[in-house]
Amino acid sequence: MKEECLICKAPLEYLQADEEMECVLCRKKQYSKTRCVNGHFVCDDCHTSGMDSILTICLHSKSDNPIELLEEMMNLPSCHMHGPEHHTMVGSALLTAYKNAGGELDLESALREMQKRGKQVPGGACGFWGACGAGISTGMFLSIALKATPLSKEAWGLSNQMTARALDAIGKNGGPRCCKRDSYLAITEAVKFTREKLHIHMKLKDVACTRAGLNNQCRQEACPFHQDCTASSI
Repeated sequence: MKEECLICKAPLEYLQADEEMECVLCRKKQYSKTRCVNGHFVCDDCHTSGMDSILTICLHSKSDNPIELLEEMMNLPSCHMHGPEHHTMVGSALLTAYKNAGGELDLESALREMQKRGKQVPGGACGFWGACGAGISTGMFLSIALKATPLSKEAWGLSNQMTARALDAIGKNGGPRCCKRDSYLAITEAVKFTREKLHIHMKLKDVACTRAGLNNQCRQEACPFHQDCTASSI
């Protein structure tokens, strides 16, 4: 097996109802629907430990290409093939590229807010909520960039439209989940949407996935980012 359980590499199983589980790393107990077939459970906090490094990457980057930034984050030792870290990484890459492309933003405070919000979206939201965390992260990006609140008018609408666009692209591509594929799709839609609505021109690069061998559920040629079927630059 490739990367599945962080402890023993066995396949994960997803339950339909929450059960109380104890994290094998921090011993914290919480209710969850996810564990490996050998009974190991790793909480979201432990799964995303070490991801503070994304703040350093973003604050020192001059890139206006969010895919380029995302790839750097994905190469961190703390980033796994799948996991809730992607719910923070997508929005962080977009905020950084947005700032570097000319968007008005206090980047450090925006990134810290992105971390707070992204960590609230649990692993498995794609299947259990019907809303992939990578797609939700694009709405968080726009909400933070535009300082939206529940009482905002245009910013409220744009943030929700952004999430809808990203989730539509992810949903049309179909499952099973791949956090890398869904992050690429979400960012691609966010770059297009930001150009259309805010006239901030972030860049995109061709995406050719190099991680298929780590994903037991990889769809190979059916994935738009399979190495023989790369996305076009924008």
